[in-house]
Amino acid sequence: MDPHALTDPSPHPTRVLAVLLLAGVSFALSQTLVIPALPQIGAELEASPSTTSWILTAFLLSASVATPIVGKLGDSYGKGRVLTVVLALFALGGVINALAESVVVLIAGRALQGVAGGVFPLAFGVIRDAFPRERIPGGLAIMSAVFGIGGAIGLPLSGVIVDNLALSWLFWISLLAVPAAVAAHVVVPPSPAARRPRIDWPGAAVLSVALAAILLGVTQASSWGWGSGRNVAAILGGLALLAVFVRVELRVPEPLIDIALLRGRTVAATNLATFIIGLAMFGAFLLVPQFAQAPEQAGYGFDATVTQAGLLVMPTAIAQLVAGAAAGRLGPKLSWRTILTAGAVLAAGSFLVLVAAHAHAWEVVIANVLLGAGIAFAFAATANLIVGAVPQDQVGIATGINTVMRTVGGAFGSAIATAILTGHLIAGTQIPTERAYTTAFVVSAIAAILAIGAALLVPRQAQSPIPET
Repeated sequence: MDPHALTDPSPHPTRVLAVLLLAGVSFALSQTLVIPALPQIGAELEASPSTTSWILTAFLLSASVATPIVGKLGDSYGKGRVLTVVLALFALGGVINALAESVVVLIAGRALQGVAGGVFPLAFGVIRDAFPRERIPGGLAIMSAVFGIGGAIGLPLSGVIVDNLALSWLFWISLLAVPAAVAAHVVVPPSPAARRPRIDWPGAAVLSVALAAILLGVTQASSWGWGSGRNVAAILGGLALLAVFVRVELRVPEPLIDIALLRGRTVAATNLATFIIGLAMFGAFLLVPQFAQAPEQAGYGFDATVTQAGLLVMPTAIAQLVAGAAAGRLGPKLSWRTILTAGAVLAAGSFLVLVAAHAHAWEVVIANVLLGAGIAFAFAATANLIVGAVPQDQVGIATGINTVMRTVGGAFGSAIATAILTGHLIAGTQIPTERAYTTAFVVSAIAAILAIGAALLVPRQAQSPIPET
């Protein structure tokens, strides 16, 4: 029996949104939850730092590859159905990770969990399909905010787990996806009836290898060296494959991605802004906790524990929650282009605060509040702009590509921040200098300022994601 037959054929949007938010939080937490704990995980599993880094790299690679494909599958086979499968795989990966007794098994489990990167494009599509027209912008805004909120909460939560519980709890928490999967199967309404297109699997394979190569080169740059043969080959090879992918997609009758959609000014400018803001955001998630944990001998920082450092990031999550709700109300009134620009301005302001003042914890808190508000505004706008710019049957793949831009931008941000910190150390130590952090904050500020320029490239007449009646 179809489980939807047991429920109201038109579930209340609040119930659907609650399910989507639980699914989004499950994935977003897993992005950052392991970052502060990587040294402890490596020590427990007797793995080298370079090997341990693959716990994060495998997750990012898998997410970048799976996200656009999962989005397309949702467009073709039903977003609720695909969402259920993706969440089940994510939960299975969490169990594998929690029970892993070797780093190889743990890396494999994390790669399996990365498939859930498709949660966000699927959720955006469900909101576009199932919500009343007046609730679509707010739903997209809140769902977008969850991406950053979950990432910000993961940092302090990791410290609490590392300091008080077994490391396996970093992964058992992934079982939040189980009730989300069940609820998605029951509550999320079927997608509107439409012709089921063929999936361009050869194109999907080329895109997957291209994205994996680029992200591999970026995430391994700190250990391989930016100018090393392996690094250059991975990044340039990935870019070459992307060019091949574009040529193939222009010729096949049913492409994985309609290239004309990506070339449209609204989608192209929005994706560019998403990439740059993702770069700045993940740079901050890496920089602020490490800065706070700098020991007293460094002459800066707060000599904080992992938990205390994570708590400094919590205002980012709180600000995102508040600003995400506000963005949903303001966007339709002011235009999403304006909201995206305001988000980039707030993000730039946060890093300029850190450049000028970081001697006291309250200064860092102010910067994090500005960053959280900026991220919430920016990601609410990008989701609404993308959904409003593409046909309904292309929402999954279009938002999937936008999510990949955020992921790859984040990988670049983390890699650049790491390169700056490791390149400027206090003599005789492995501790970065204060100047290294200031330089990294300046780079993030410049990135956010560039995002302002990208936001201004969005056409003033960009559509609202509200379906015609």
